[in-house]
Amino acid sequence: MIDFYGRRLNTYKALLHMHCTTSDGKLAPEEVIRHYAEAGYDAVAFTDHHATNPVSTWDGLGMTLLSGMEMHPMGPRGISWHIVAVGLPEDYSEYDREAPAQDVIDRAVQAGAVCICAHPYWSGFTSAEIASLKNLSAIEVYNTATRYIGKAYNMQVWDELSDAGIVLPAVAVDDTHRPRDLFKGWTMIAAKDASPASLLKALKRGEFYATQGPEITRLSFKDDVFEADFSPCVEVIGMTNLSRGYMVTVPDQEGPGEPCRAITTAQIKVVRRATPAWLRLQLRDREGRYAWSAPIMVPAEGV
Repeated sequence: MIDFYGRRLNTYKALLHMHCTTSDGKLAPEEVIRHYAEAGYDAVAFTDHHATNPVSTWDGLGMTLLSGMEMHPMGPRGISWHIVAVGLPEDYSEYDREAPAQDVIDRAVQAGAVCICAHPYWSGFTSAEIASLKNLSAIEVYNTATRYIGKAYNMQVWDELSDAGIVLPAVAVDDTHRPRDLFKGWTMIAAKDASPASLLKALKRGEFYATQGPEITRLSFKDDVFEADFSPCVEVIGMTNLSRGYMVTVPDQEGPGEPCRAITTAQIKVVRRATPAWLRLQLRDREGRYAWSAPIMVPAEGV
């Protein structure tokens, strides 16, 4: 459960990017389902390369199974885009990998999907190149499968997009291909229930947060004060435009070599500027695991 800016909503733990033996994954669909069900997930999106899956015919073991696909239209500099479309019809036939990327995205969105820009650091895309795409619903801030070459995190590209006025929420994913990828990053979707329609509606509205472990139970922004409640964390930052930001004070450690004390709530007095700004929460716990809220917009001073 989360108090999401004044709305009490359930939260559902979701895997939004993975691959099974339908494409280049090492795990069969039933193995993927079993692993994630046993780990307490509420939803799994099957997003194999170039192909959907008949998820409605499978036993989700209590989880909601979402149909999707990872699409690879050609991008700038000869690099293929990796666009994860969640919520495609199982019989989707409009995908043409030779078509322009924008056309591929637009067709998927028209079919009811949300489109996510996957692992831009690993792919080699700049924020300016991503900014050329319309109809994206999110960007991956963390991708487990790309950590093995040191390119798992995408905070800089994400923030550069926000600085440029393209304010997107972010998801954390496993991009599962093999057992070593399991359970490292997920997305907590704030929704009325776990039906495909409710989950997709929340994804389209940006009502979710990305995490590797920390849980967020309340987000609020009223009268220029941003507040949040969360599981114990030792680093709490309000990320915002350019060189600005807000570091929430964490109590000093007891002595040399002692771990930092953790806090579970934060209050940030936001300073309005001459132009509108974005603001997002970034948490880190003692284990070094992060959580990221979706950016909100702060009006300019005098507005």
